[in-house]
Amino acid sequence: MPTNLAIDDRLLQEAVRVGRFRTKKETVTKALEEFIERRRQRRILKAFGAVRFRDDWDYKRDRVGREPRC
Repeated sequence: MPTNLAIDDRLLQEAVRVGRFRTKKETVTKALEEFIERRRQRRILKAFGAVRFRDDWDYKRDRVGREPRC
């Protein structure tokens, strides 16, 4: 999908240089992928501590009778 964006030339050139990309399109695509990945990681990190586990749970006993994963 063709899109026209007003991107700061200085920032784009720096990103091309630092990332060692060949094209502006490749640079912007990678930047968007990394942005999305970081935002997803933030959501995962917020979940830490939100799940409560039973103190009496025995994970070894719970495995008995299960098929091994391959």
